[in-house]
Amino acid sequence: MYAIIRAGGKQAKVSEGDIVDVERIKDDGEVTFTPLLIVEKNGTVISDRKELSKAKVTAEVLGESSGPKVDIFKYKAKTGYRRRAGHRQTYTQLKIKKIQKPAPAKGGAKKAATTGAKEAPSKKEPAAKKPAAKKPAAKKPAAKKPAAKKPKEGA
Repeated sequence: MYAIIRAGGKQAKVSEGDIVDVERIKDDGEVTFTPLLIVEKNGTVISDRKELSKAKVTAEVLGESSGPKVDIFKYKAKTGYRRRAGHRQTYTQLKIKKIQKPAPAKGGAKKAATTGAKEAPSKKEPAAKKPAAKKPAAKKPAAKKPAAKKPKEGA
């Protein structure tokens, strides 16, 4: 079984016993996540938000580490413009302890669907009639252009 969790604005695929690096978390000890998706060994997928809100992924914080250094260098030729900066992201290392899936739902809704019971028809408002299609407008006769002025002779 594995789950997809969101940590630090990124998503990670985790299963029990995995060690994962996520962006820095300030907590110590145990951390819990609400999964975005759970896939069981037999291939069934749980993706309903209501069910997933009841599920938990528990992880233990192992420590912190730094990622690779990223160098930033800006340069424009012939102007003397040079800027240098760098960044090194801090990561928290987590060991996934347990993926707790939601308990199976108890209820008559699923039983009614499997036994073939019909739902009572809902009272909906009758569908609004569509407006009648517009007829094409009658063509107006083209307006005559005024005759061009003739130049005066003898001038």
